[in-house]
Amino acid sequence: MQRIAIIDIGSNSARLVISHIYKSGAYNMVFNQKETLRLAQKTEGGLLSKEAFESTLQVMQSFAYMCKQYKTDKIIAVATAAIRNAKNGSQLTGEVFEKTGIRLHIISGNAEAALSYLGVINTLPMKDGIIFDLGGGSTELILFRDRKLVESVSIPLGAVNTTEIFHIRDTMPSTVYSDVNFFISTRMEKYPWLKDASLPLIGVGGTARTVAKMIQKRRNYPSSRIHNYIFSAQSFRALFKELQNTTLEERKQIPGLSEERADIILAGASIINCLLIQTHSKRIITSGCGLREGLFYDYYAKTNNVPLIAGDILEESTQNALRLFSVNIEHNRHVAALALSMFDGWHALHGLGKQCRKLLKTAALLHDIGITINYYSHARHSAYMILNAKIFGLTHAEQMLCAVIAGWHNGLSKRYFKNHAYRPLLTEKDWGTAGKLALLLALAESLDYSESNTVTAIVPFLDHGSAILEIHATETASIELQQLKTHEAWFRETFGTPLKAAVQKEAGR
Repeated sequence: MQRIAIIDIGSNSARLVISHIYKSGAYNMVFNQKETLRLAQKTEGGLLSKEAFESTLQVMQSFAYMCKQYKTDKIIAVATAAIRNAKNGSQLTGEVFEKTGIRLHIISGNAEAALSYLGVINTLPMKDGIIFDLGGGSTELILFRDRKLVESVSIPLGAVNTTEIFHIRDTMPSTVYSDVNFFISTRMEKYPWLKDASLPLIGVGGTARTVAKMIQKRRNYPSSRIHNYIFSAQSFRALFKELQNTTLEERKQIPGLSEERADIILAGASIINCLLIQTHSKRIITSGCGLREGLFYDYYAKTNNVPLIAGDILEESTQNALRLFSVNIEHNRHVAALALSMFDGWHALHGLGKQCRKLLKTAALLHDIGITINYYSHARHSAYMILNAKIFGLTHAEQMLCAVIAGWHNGLSKRYFKNHAYRPLLTEKDWGTAGKLALLLALAESLDYSESNTVTAIVPFLDHGSAILEIHATETASIELQQLKTHEAWFRETFGTPLKAAVQKEAGR
């Protein structure tokens, strides 16, 4: 097992993330520590102040201690805009190394943009878009098309230093707003690829996450999940207008806005507003992954001989989740293959689309992970784990659907899910879809009930109003057939047709 520490010293905050990479290739985060530094406010005449040095050294010593406690094998530490732009930035990194033994690398704006892109492209199912990584001292803008980085730039404007430049402490009068808007817009206008791009904006960083949290609270959104949370430009503008009319003390009371960010949110939101005006984008997708995840994926790709950019992020993240848990992986993969075979063979029966096929596959691969908590009620545990796992490539509603499918197939009632806090994410049509897919998963699980691959393949088809399941097996598969029969009533109720199954024993077996 490898223990990897990622340290990100930003202009507003510092973060330590420790992850484990297991022999199976699976990985997960095991520790996360955040400290507010506000280095962009501790710069005088282009020099980091004594206070900046002291606070950074204190934080780095704390991070070094935690790395030692976790016995990390590798520490990757980077510093961004505040230290990059300071004349004495290299002096600070030298003192950090002297006091902690950690080499803090000052990365360029272009490198920061490229790493943020890596963090986003490996965790969001976006083909084209513009990423904005809005930090305390800079904003990285990245244009990608067909998932490939096309243009990038680092603008030295962030939530903290813009707040300092315009002395935004309490309210934002219209005159100040006009000055801020002009200041930001003139810098963005230098990059013609932003103008009228009309592409989705992907927000990275604390300001983007905070804006998403505030909008979620305004909507009474049932989930606190931020990654891949989508909201309209109109929703943002309504929030921004409200923020402009508040005092600092009033902002501290706004749900979703932390007190430590209340003083810099106006400047940060102004940058987002200018970007929306420049690009004419209609929606914003929030990314919980950025620079730190980009650093991790860069290291993981180099040390595990895998592509730097995942070909299918849903498949990759599902397989990672599957490898993390001590379950019968071959059984889960076989059940998934059987379920997909029925989905394809009986398409005329269920009439569901390609995305539903992906949901079925995901639920099937992970349907047994709850056993790692407790075999009894493992369907409930599997559903909870799927709902909260780091699975990328699905909307929040789709991930909820996967949880429902996995739980429902093994006896967890529809009533349980309809009483769940996240139930508003799903429509009545979604519940009908979930029922069909859960049934297919239940049938597939029955066909590998003994977890021995007795049923090697199936040929599902329709014949004169009946659903036929031709089963190829190494033995009589009597246990599997017995289990299959327990779902016949559910099948007829769901599809309005009987299910007929016959076993063909493979020759030479």
